[in-house]
Amino acid sequence: MTARRTLVLGGTRSGKSAHAEGLVPADAPVDYLATARVDPADADWSARIATHVARRPGHWRTVEVPLAGDLPDHLRAAAPDGPPILVDDLATWLTGALDDVRWEGPVPEARQDLVSAVAACRARLVLVSAEVGLGVVPSSGAGRRFRDELGLLNAAVAEHCDRVLLLVAGIPLALR
Repeated sequence: MTARRTLVLGGTRSGKSAHAEGLVPADAPVDYLATARVDPADADWSARIATHVARRPGHWRTVEVPLAGDLPDHLRAAAPDGPPILVDDLATWLTGALDDVRWEGPVPEARQDLVSAVAACRARLVLVSAEVGLGVVPSSGAGRRFRDELGLLNAAVAEHCDRVLLLVAGIPLALR
């Protein structure tokens, strides 16, 4: 049985995105929702995005959803008979939401909007997110806030997923 909603968690370079891509059909239409905000001045970030783009089948439809409200809107609009949706990733979505409030204001409303959109999404859904709560405590306030906010987001999204995986060293571990 194919899971209706799957959350794939993992650390940096754990293989979470590639694993998530393998959960949707490579030979059929897929809506790939890219949450990253492109920064032409950041060559490393551009190279990371290019790696993801190069790995995707050409017939998948990429939809850029860099603004906090774009992703929930797209998820709510998905048709139950439409293509599966792959969201990569929630950590970059959260970074954008925090950027929107200059890392000072609250983000619970944006988080709740996304969580309710995940719960309401009628299409098959695979979500990718970073797991940052297993490492050292960040030394900066912004780092601790990001870690805490992402932990809250991941936990809330996981409540609405029938399958949750954690990638460690490229190996998927089923949590649910």
